[in-house]
Amino acid sequence: MTSLTLFTPSGVLLKAAPLRLAAKRLAAMGFAVTIDEAALAKQQRFGGGDEQRLQALHRVATEAPSIAMATRGGYGLTRLLDRIDWKKLKRSVDKGTRWVGYSDMTALQMGLLAHTGAPTWCGPLAADDFGREVLDEVTPDCFAEAMSGELEAIGFRTEAGFDGLQAKGVLWGGNLTVLCSLLGTPHWPQVKGGVLFVEDVNEHPYRVERMLLQLHQAGVLARQKAVVLGAVSDWKPSPMDRGYNLKAMVEHVRSVTKTPVLTGLPFGHVSTKVTMPFGRPVTLLVEERNALIGW
Repeated sequence: MTSLTLFTPSGVLLKAAPLRLAAKRLAAMGFAVTIDEAALAKQQRFGGGDEQRLQALHRVATEAPSIAMATRGGYGLTRLLDRIDWKKLKRSVDKGTRWVGYSDMTALQMGLLAHTGAPTWCGPLAADDFGREVLDEVTPDCFAEAMSGELEAIGFRTEAGFDGLQAKGVLWGGNLTVLCSLLGTPHWPQVKGGVLFVEDVNEHPYRVERMLLQLHQAGVLARQKAVVLGAVSDWKPSPMDRGYNLKAMVEHVRSVTKTPVLTGLPFGHVSTKVTMPFGRPVTLLVEERNALIGW
């Protein structure tokens, strides 16, 4: 059986029930599930103190399970970045460990790529996805196929105007807020000619625009073959918007960069999400409105 360890590197799990449900569902899918000893630790808004979470991260890396899946996102990994033993994590990847998650896991994925070049996987979180009351079919099926090696591409519908686009490069990105917080630090990978994907939650489109413009003004967008937008979810319109929305935001970003900006990637803080590699070469193809990312 494929070994899978659930660990908490960031925000606190307020209740054990979602984690238990996630472990049960993953076990039913055929994984040999282990819950890290500190997965339910609590300190303020964090899943245990900084040292406790750092030890958990290193413990999982030493054990080198086939899959290391974060229980949830939130915030907390940024506190650990300067102290993580990146070589230890790299050794776990070399042994076959696939680190999986999104949201705050972006910090770990970015740091690992920056310091070692090691790939990870963007995919579901244990409690936030497998521990939700209603679990759709796409998320677990896509995850299982990706982990077994059966999945070699994901497809989605994008907007018109990109028919015939072909781009090859390293797939990287993640949560936009976390990305921007790493810009200018040692934990930022210098990816040129890549395919950058981003998502965010609870951020109004103007804030998303501001962060994308930060990446543009820092020269990041111009160095990419394409930018792919995932979900920008759970934001609230303002009376000040007066017609300004996600579409208007995307149109403005497109107006300032020559890099193609696609939308529609089924990934982010939404119930249905794909699993895809992080830090590995991919090919992006668009035929009419059908986009495909293959690896």
